[in-house]
Amino acid sequence: MIAFLGFGSLILTLALAIAATALGLLSGPRRRPDWLALAHRSALATWPTLTLAAVCLVSLLVTDHYEIGYVANVTSRAMPLYLKITAWWGGQAGSLLFWSWLMATFAAAALLRKWDQDRDLMPYVIAVMMVTLGFFVALIVLFENPFAPIWITSAGETVEAMFQPAGTFAFTATDGRGLNPLLRHPGMIIHPPMLYTGFVSFVVPYAFAIAALIARRADDAWIRTTRRWTLVGWLFLSLGLILGGRWAYDVLGWGGYWGWDPVENAAFLPWLTGTAFLHSVMIQEKRGMLKKWNMILIILTYALVIFGTFLTRSGVLSSVHAFAQSAIGPAFFGFIAFTFVVSLALLFREWDHLSADNQLTHMLSREAAFLLNNVLFLGIAATVFWGTVFPMISELATGQKISVGPPYYNQVTGPQFLALVILMGIGPLLSWRTMSPQRLGRMLRVPAAVAVVVVIALMLAGITNPIALVAFASAALSTATTLTEFVKGTRARARANAEPVWTAFLGLAARNRRRYGGYIIHLGVLVMTAGIIASNVFQEETQGQLLPGEQLTVGNYVMVYDDLQQFTTDDDREVTRATVSVFRDGRLLEALHPRSDFFLSSEQSMTIPGVRSAIEDDFYVLLTTWDGSGSGAATFKVYVNPLVNWVWAGGLIFILGTLVAAWPDAREPRKVVLAQRAAPATGD
Repeated sequence: MIAFLGFGSLILTLALAIAATALGLLSGPRRRPDWLALAHRSALATWPTLTLAAVCLVSLLVTDHYEIGYVANVTSRAMPLYLKITAWWGGQAGSLLFWSWLMATFAAAALLRKWDQDRDLMPYVIAVMMVTLGFFVALIVLFENPFAPIWITSAGETVEAMFQPAGTFAFTATDGRGLNPLLRHPGMIIHPPMLYTGFVSFVVPYAFAIAALIARRADDAWIRTTRRWTLVGWLFLSLGLILGGRWAYDVLGWGGYWGWDPVENAAFLPWLTGTAFLHSVMIQEKRGMLKKWNMILIILTYALVIFGTFLTRSGVLSSVHAFAQSAIGPAFFGFIAFTFVVSLALLFREWDHLSADNQLTHMLSREAAFLLNNVLFLGIAATVFWGTVFPMISELATGQKISVGPPYYNQVTGPQFLALVILMGIGPLLSWRTMSPQRLGRMLRVPAAVAVVVVIALMLAGITNPIALVAFASAALSTATTLTEFVKGTRARARANAEPVWTAFLGLAARNRRRYGGYIIHLGVLVMTAGIIASNVFQEETQGQLLPGEQLTVGNYVMVYDDLQQFTTDDDREVTRATVSVFRDGRLLEALHPRSDFFLSSEQSMTIPGVRSAIEDDFYVLLTTWDGSGSGAATFKVYVNPLVNWVWAGGLIFILGTLVAAWPDAREPRKVVLAQRAAPATGD
C-alpha cells in the first residue's frame, strides 16, 4: 500500500510539472494572469506530492520492507536507523528522488517570494524549473522506480516491476544486502545532500536567465534577483566538494583527498563555471559589461550540473562514486542536448540586444582582471572536461577505454591555478577603468616583500623545490594583499568614526559584506592552497610487512607494530584491527588502530586508516594485508602528509566568507528596487 501511494504521488508530480510548464509557456505571450496563477499553484503543488513520495520511501526503508527492490538493495536489519534513513540517497533510484525533492523545494522557495517586479519573467521561470523537475521525475517513473516490488519467476530469477508480471510469484526475504560500506562514513552521509543542493540551486539563476532571454529583457534585474541563490548554490557545491575530499581521505585508503576521479570532476566542473559567473556578474552590475558572457556562463553551469548528474548515474565512466550501469544514460544525454541547444538559440536570438553599456578601456584595470580570471576558470574547466570525457571518446573511436590520470590534470591545470593565485594578489589593488603601472607597483611593495621573506625562510629551512617555492611565494603575495585590504579599511573606519579596532573591523565587513566576504573566501582559498601544495609536493610514504614488535621509519616518525585483533561486531562486521605506536624524536605520540571491516551481508570490505593529526602534518597508516595463520604478521602502508589539515581549515574559512557574502542586508531590497526602477527598458 505504501509503495503504491509513493508511486502514485510520483505520477501526480509528473502531471503537475507538465501542466505548470505548459501553462507557464502559454500564459506569458498571451498575457493570461489566470493561467499564470494556475501554473504557479501547479508548480508549488509538486513539493507536497514529492514530499509524500519521499516519506513513503523512507518509511519503507526504516520498516524493513525487503519485498521492495530498492529497500533490499540498500538496507539490512543490522544497519542503524540513521543509516536506513540516509539510504534514501544511497542508491540510484533513491538519489534521483532526493534530487527531485530538493528541486521541488528550491522551486517552491523561489516561487513563494514576492515577485511583482519580475512578473513578466515568472511564466518562463516556472516553465524552465518545471521542465527540469519533470525530466527527473520522468526518469524515476519510467526507468528507476524505487517503489517497485521484487517478483520471482519459475526459473528462480528476480524481476522488479510495479505490477506483478505473468508467471511470477511474490518475493519474500528476511534481510537485505545493506548499504555499500563506502557510503557509511559520516562524510558520505552529508556529502550527497550538500552536492545535490548545490546542483539544484544553480537551476534558479539559470531559469531567470532563460526567462530574461525569452522575455527579451537585457537589463541585469535577473542577476540581482538571483544573486543570493547563486551564492547559496556555490556554497553548497563547495561544501559538497570539501566533504567529498574528506570522505576520500578517510575511507578510500590511498593517503590523499583528490584523485581527479571522473565523478569528482563532474561536480568540480559546474563549480568552476559557477565561480567564474559569480565574479563576472560583478562587472555587469558595476559597469554594465559582459552581459553576453554572463549568459554563456550560467548556461554552461546548468548544462554541467545536468552533465555531472548524468555521469554519476549513467555508469558510462568507472568511478568509486558512480552508480551501476543504467538505461537512463541516453535520456540524460538527450535532455542535456535539448536544453543546451534551446538555450544557445535563445541567446543568439538576443545577441544584439545584450550589448555592453561600457567597453574595456585599459588592460591594467579591475575589469580586465575579472575577465582574465574568467578565462583562467574556463581554461581549467575545458582541461578537466576533456580529461573526463576522453575515456568515452577513446572507447567510441577505438573500442578501448583509455583513462586519463592525475599527471595530466596536475601538469595542465597547475600553471592555470598558479595564475589564479597570483591574480588574487593583484586584482584587489586595481582600480576600475584604468590604473597606472607606477601606482600598482607602489601598492605591491609590501606584498612582494612578504613573498620574498617567505621564500628566503623556506630556503633556509631546506626547501629547494622550485615549484613549491614559486607556489608558496604566490600564495604569500596574495595573502599579504588580502590582509592589507582589511588593515587599510579597518584603520580608515576607526579614524573616521573614532571606533575601537575590532568594532571598526566588524562594521567594515557588515557595511560591505559582499566585498569583505569575498576577501575572507580568498583567505580560505589561500590557506587551502598552502595545504594542497605541501601535502602533494612533500608527502612521504613507505610500506612494509612487520611482525609484532617490529618498526617502520618514515620521515621523523617511527611506528612500532604492537598487536593484531580480530572480532565480530553486532552490526554485521568482521573487524581486523591492528594497534601501532607512533613515536617522534623518541617520544610516544599516540597509539593508532588502523583496521579493515568486512560487512557480512553485502560481502564487501572497507579499510579505515589510523590517523594522528596535528597542525604541521598527519601521520596516516593503513592495514593492507595480514597473516591469519597465527604469526601476527601484517603489512602496513604509511604516509606523512604535511599541512594537510590546512586544507580542511581553509575550507572552514572559505565557508565563513561565503556566509558573510550571502548574509542578507537590510538595505538591499531598497537598493534592488531603486536599481530596477532606474534600469532602461531594452527589450523589444
